[in-house]
Amino acid sequence: MTKSLRAFTVAAVQMRSTDDRKRNLDIAEAYAAEAAGRGADVIAFPENVADIRAEGARRPPPEGVSGPTAARFAAMAVRHRAFVLAGTIGLRNGRGRKRLNASLLFAPDGTLAAVYRKMHLFDVAIPGRAEFRESATVAAGNAAVVARTPRGIFGLSICYDLRFPELYRHLALAGAEVLFVPSAFTAYTGRAHWTALLRARAIENLAYVVAPAQWGRHAAGRVSFGHTSIVDPWGRVIAERKSGTGVVLARIDLDRVAGFRRELPVLKHVRRGLLGHRPVSG
Repeated sequence: MTKSLRAFTVAAVQMRSTDDRKRNLDIAEAYAAEAAGRGADVIAFPENVADIRAEGARRPPPEGVSGPTAARFAAMAVRHRAFVLAGTIGLRNGRGRKRLNASLLFAPDGTLAAVYRKMHLFDVAIPGRAEFRESATVAAGNAAVVARTPRGIFGLSICYDLRFPELYRHLALAGAEVLFVPSAFTAYTGRAHWTALLRARAIENLAYVVAPAQWGRHAAGRVSFGHTSIVDPWGRVIAERKSGTGVVLARIDLDRVAGFRRELPVLKHVRRGLLGHRPVSG
């Protein structure tokens, strides 16, 4: 029987990456093999999958989209005949010395299907809890990205983007049926907000949300929240790994997305003029 392209299995990988790039990539390859062995058609990795370092620490040079790190994920896609989302890797920026924090989607033949460069950079100052200035070393991207694939229309985003619902509404209006959020959410903010934000983005846009995450203690006390999750268009968490590393899988049914959007046509009711509109004083 021919496998329906309107339904497929997605795998989200939870990792605890370190500053050892070879180790991280070897582990990612092992998890890709596990996911494929369990029937995954799409395999998604978390933000900073190849390398996590302490804030301000020197990092390896950024690479191009055909560099050695990207090539490892392209090879995984070919080996397992699956779409592979390479969480994020540091790409060269042709407009300056800062790197780009980019999510790369590879097709089953190893070709690059899409590249999304993180738009919202994590510059926060919660004393003693979460203090980061991503913009010190990373340049912001300037374009939302949807990937039209044989498996469906994928909307790409990264971690801190999750706090900006207008990005996801833009992706949904462009047709996105599955929203990807590779992340390294801090433990402090994650406990309060992670699951609520994932469910909200799914509910608002009647889309699946796939959120592979970093978990545990990394270099110099940095701690990630974990709770890798897959959320359905009704806002139900249908797969989750709260702690530890490993793979979670869920079945994606795009006919359910179409059905929900037909029955509850919120995307048709969007007042597009309000996007970017400044409220008046009452």
